[in-house]
Amino acid sequence: MSGAHTTRTTRIPVETPRGGPRRIPTGPVPRSTRRAHLTGTGWWNPPKRSRQGSGAEDSARHRITDATDLIPAVTDPPPSGGSDRRTGRAPKPGRTPKPGRRRRIVLRMLIGTAAAAVVVPALAFVIGYLIFPVPGTDDAVKSQVSLVSYADGSQLTRLVPDQGNRIKVSIDAVPVPVRHAVLAAEDRTFYSNPGFDVVGILRAVWNQLRGGDGGGSTITQQFVKKTLVGDEQTLWRKYKELVLAVKISQERSKDQILGDYLNAIYFGRGAYGIQAAAQAYFGKNVQDLDAAEGALLAGVIQSPSRWDPAVDPEKAVDRWTFVLNGMVEQGWLDPAARAAATFPTTVARKAVAGGVPTDSRGHIVAAVTAELEELGITEQDVTQEGLRITTTIDPKQQQEAVDAAHDTLDGQPVNLRNAMVAINPGTGGVLAYYGGDNGLGLDYARTRRLAGSTFKPFVVLAALQQDPPVGIGEVFDGNPVPGLRNAEGAECPRCNLKQAMTVSNNVVFNSLAKQVGPVNVAAAAHSAGITSPLDDPNEGIALGNKEVSTFELASAYATLAAGGVWHQPHLVQSVVTADNRVLYDAATNGEQRFPERVARNVTEAMLDVADHDGLALPGGRPVAAKTGTVQSRFEGQNNDAWMAGFTPNVAAAVWMGTDMNSPIRTAAGRPIEGASLPGEVWKHFMVAVTAPEPIEQFPPFRAIGQAPVEEVPNRLPADPPSPAPGTPAPGAPPLPGQPPNGQPPNGQGTVAQHPVGQPPGAAPAVPPADQAAGAAPAPAQPDAFPARGPVGARPQPQPEPLPQSQPQPVCTLEHPCG
Repeated sequence: MSGAHTTRTTRIPVETPRGGPRRIPTGPVPRSTRRAHLTGTGWWNPPKRSRQGSGAEDSARHRITDATDLIPAVTDPPPSGGSDRRTGRAPKPGRTPKPGRRRRIVLRMLIGTAAAAVVVPALAFVIGYLIFPVPGTDDAVKSQVSLVSYADGSQLTRLVPDQGNRIKVSIDAVPVPVRHAVLAAEDRTFYSNPGFDVVGILRAVWNQLRGGDGGGSTITQQFVKKTLVGDEQTLWRKYKELVLAVKISQERSKDQILGDYLNAIYFGRGAYGIQAAAQAYFGKNVQDLDAAEGALLAGVIQSPSRWDPAVDPEKAVDRWTFVLNGMVEQGWLDPAARAAATFPTTVARKAVAGGVPTDSRGHIVAAVTAELEELGITEQDVTQEGLRITTTIDPKQQQEAVDAAHDTLDGQPVNLRNAMVAINPGTGGVLAYYGGDNGLGLDYARTRRLAGSTFKPFVVLAALQQDPPVGIGEVFDGNPVPGLRNAEGAECPRCNLKQAMTVSNNVVFNSLAKQVGPVNVAAAAHSAGITSPLDDPNEGIALGNKEVSTFELASAYATLAAGGVWHQPHLVQSVVTADNRVLYDAATNGEQRFPERVARNVTEAMLDVADHDGLALPGGRPVAAKTGTVQSRFEGQNNDAWMAGFTPNVAAAVWMGTDMNSPIRTAAGRPIEGASLPGEVWKHFMVAVTAPEPIEQFPPFRAIGQAPVEEVPNRLPADPPSPAPGTPAPGAPPLPGQPPNGQPPNGQGTVAQHPVGQPPGAAPAVPPADQAAGAAPAPAQPDAFPARGPVGARPQPQPEPLPQSQPQPVCTLEHPCG
């Protein structure tokens, strides 16, 4: 039928509803739908959307008949990466899941995370429960052996806890108030907690995640930590500690755990366990302790090396108060009894060996542990962590230091005490450390005594840094002045600073200290490495009227040797735990305290001292040195004597004196000066340790200010013919300020003359150059102690016995320190 409009009815099958008859729509299909069908579009193939978003699809959708409305709608978007259910094509980029879909995804993620958070720790706990063994009380001591070694790795000593100072007792032997005191200090919920503190653990984990320390351990956890897992601040250690705490709580009663803890814990004073602690602090058995005494012991558990009443009384009282107040809060102590309690008196603290050598090595170990304390590694860590401590001590040089002291003092008076410290100028590492032969007694290397003339280099150091600087060629009047004398042999009418240093002229350096200011001299000494206070200095500081130790003097001279670069003096090279964690590794970088040129000028001023005093090193090895002697209040006697000096590679200082600050004399009765016995110890050591090394020169010298002349005043040849009084030795240069014809200037006599009784033709004796004024020569004695080099002043007869306890001498103008 051409040209006629024919209506065709299209039946669209529809899915039959469940439980009902199949319903097929009847009637004509709208033209729009038919056209869509003929053009290949429809509900089974919706039209494509234009890039411009014209909305053609929306208009076509609105023209669909009621029949198409019966088709179920597809509401869910296609899954990511899949295809559209209707088109079979991948979804357009940028489409996002609808809100319902996002909620389901988030919910599933939360459920998965929660499950992992529960399942993984539970699985880890079960595994740890099965494989970690339960520690015993004896495991604590077995894991607490620390090793101290020399720089080359050879063993110096093993710090083994004293087994004899650990006595096990049953929990029944510990009085209930003492148990309550420990609980009040360490774990007030001990009997109610499951062996661990959840809040404390979470706090520890949070702190460690932020890079801080852990914390929050119960007594059960502390027992596990001290006996097995160690004190490493990691989540692994905390996990292991938690597992074992639960395991122990399942296998042992609370009383058993508390008893094990009290028998294993360290209380300080070398005491492991409550019984040993009772004896170490109160001299009684644990059964006899009362609540106040138990509170003191409980208070020191956290830091026994610091909170011992003998170490820090104030902190000990604070902890004691905290424990007693806690006992009252928990209902374990009656408030009236608390009010009546008084801080208990402890017995004197005794030195405990515990593996510390009793010979000279004991002072090394004591110095090492003191240094570790400064680094934050406590005595408790050393005694409980099984540390591997490597020192800077060279075993060969250490033996040379001990041999030098023993050989020199062999046959000398038994009251003499000696100390020596040697330091590497390039690192600050201590190469040798000798503080005496009683390793558990007084360490003389750390004992501070008047420095004498060993302080004169610091006066030069201050002078060189003045504006304008005072150079070592600057000439001074060295003649005695009212109230101040020079040591015999140290006269120098006109001499520069280098010459004055060589002969140790007191007047010159006293004048120089006045000129530069005593405060500046003290500051210069501090910059070099002297750590003593040096409070309220006057010009007498130039003559050593301030106290220093052998250790700090060696450090200060090492700074000069290093060109003004100060290195922290130290004995500890590294510290490693039993599980190979590095707790400390010493730095070797230094600090430039003053210019290298300044240090080299000070060194130049000291270069002739050792040769002048007969202590030069073999082979012409350059060495800068200074002696020092401190006068006694008894005329002609000395109380302290020093020798210190350095090469570019090693600086060493030696002190000699007595416990009672009494006069020091040789076996022949001669007063000891710095250049005599201390000089012998120093030279013995320096010759031995430098012999294997090639000779090394100091850096080139460039004078600051006026350069010094080379002549050394008062130098006499070794074997000259006997000169006439008042004339220089044949061939010797004229003395400074003296006419060439040998006549004394201004009517003054010459410095070095033959003493009365000197046989003709013999070499004139040179008195000790650094001794303070006032020491008169004594007549000869056939059995005199042999002279050594130019130190050979005539021996003296045995003087009358002097009191053994004297007040500490003070360097004054009347009694200067030489």
